[in-house]
Amino acid sequence: MSSHAKIITTATGLQDLLGDLAGETAIGLDTEFMRERTYRAELCLLQLTTRSGPMCIDPLALPDLSPLAAVLGAAGPPVVLHAGRQDLEVLAPTLGSMAPLFDTQIAAALCGHPSQVGYAELVRRLLGHEVPKGQTRTDWSRRPLSIEQIEYALDDVRHLLPLRERLLASLETLGRLDWLAEELSALERLDVLAVDADRAWLRFRGVEGWDEGRLRLLRSLAAWRERRAVARNRPRGWILDDALVREMVLRIPRSRDGLAQIEGMPESVIKHSGDELLGLVEAAQVPDPAPPLPKRERPDPVLVARTKRLSEITQATAQELDLAPEVLATRRVLEEVARGIDPTIALGGWRAGVLADRLRAAV
Repeated sequence: MSSHAKIITTATGLQDLLGDLAGETAIGLDTEFMRERTYRAELCLLQLTTRSGPMCIDPLALPDLSPLAAVLGAAGPPVVLHAGRQDLEVLAPTLGSMAPLFDTQIAAALCGHPSQVGYAELVRRLLGHEVPKGQTRTDWSRRPLSIEQIEYALDDVRHLLPLRERLLASLETLGRLDWLAEELSALERLDVLAVDADRAWLRFRGVEGWDEGRLRLLRSLAAWRERRAVARNRPRGWILDDALVREMVLRIPRSRDGLAQIEGMPESVIKHSGDELLGLVEAAQVPDPAPPLPKRERPDPVLVARTKRLSEITQATAQELDLAPEVLATRRVLEEVARGIDPTIALGGWRAGVLADRLRAAV
């Protein structure tokens, strides 16, 4: 089959493919998309693979991919991806929930591979094949696609089904299929893919100890920016840069002059959105003058020592299980436990089963 025959660009071709997919026991999936200039990722190519081999679907030639939901939706065979969260996010508006899912990166981490192991590295480790890296900087929105581009895209799904078989066999031997099911069920939740504008402020780090007025302002600024980015389909940083949001919250500008004094604040933002932004400042009711910012306190030596001890226990347990320590518990989770949160709650699920009692004894 030539590479040109491996890309579907007509509704008839898509219907024929649906017939071919109906009897499959698993379907590998990957996407190529662009999001540099938009808020929502623009799907530029969809790659699928079955026992018969890989093929591409051109969403720019076929804007309506909804017929695929019949095969890739909840009633279909397992959909196999690698580090698939972004692919699911891109496809969710068209295809809705896809389940059951199998993510080869998640499965590999439970088998003892690095927690963020790449697709090409995993293929090399488990199957002994080298995946070419030639088209990493491709503009996937440009047409026509070259034969080299199509082959590169096909390589991204070509090995997904053999990887799944290898990983399932390893997890069965290790007795960790329940762990995998738990991890994948979290991936299948559509609600975690959508960004809630009212929770957009949680992306900002280092706000502990800020006064309530500043936190109110941060929440409203982050939500305003998120909603505007969605409405205009532009990256949130194009609406207002993270650093500028933070500076506004720290300095509390109460006039257009105050906005203009923030270094890097674009004149166009002041001109078109200045009144709106000042309205958010006013609504946050930060006292004037604003409360002093919290001094950077030295880390609590008891907390630091406790977190270090918990980290050592986690590393030792991970070594026993042949897992990367961060698969068991992140630094943030260990700090929560050190501060007194119950390890069973902080860890949750299978992680609590293997680690909670040890951490609890140390605390």
